[in-house]
Amino acid sequence: MKKIIIFLAVVVGLFAAIAIVTNMQNSQKAEGNKFKKDKLHPATVELMDDPNYQNVILPEELDKKLENKEDVTVYFYSSTCPHCKETTPVLAPLAEEMGVDMVQYNVLEFEQGWTDYQIEATPTLVHFKNGEEVDRIVGSQPEEEFRSFFERNVK
Repeated sequence: MKKIIIFLAVVVGLFAAIAIVTNMQNSQKAEGNKFKKDKLHPATVELMDDPNYQNVILPEELDKKLENKEDVTVYFYSSTCPHCKETTPVLAPLAEEMGVDMVQYNVLEFEQGWTDYQIEATPTLVHFKNGEEVDRIVGSQPEEEFRSFFERNVK
């Protein structure tokens, strides 16, 4: 019986050690992040070095652009969304190719975005003109649909 208790204690200790090390690694990766948060969701940490997720906008920056009646194209995504992980590698390079400054708003990290911008699902692409929403696409779409959206609203 003692051997079983010792074995279980070792197993629990190993799991605790793994959890602590993983948490420390994620904290180190999140240090000085572009989201300006002390703690990030692990799925967001995984995307930190992905070139398709680099044009991040913070909620206060987006609010300021809209208050100043600027034109802005916003890609609302969640780091845990499988549809976003499918869409982003198509959408981000397309925006760059077409010269569109598409900013990226992570609703997993900034949950107020769901209600502030009436986001019902991710991914969602929204174009604001003079600070007001003029068009949106919800969900994964073929590249042609995104190209048409950019041509219609940004070009």
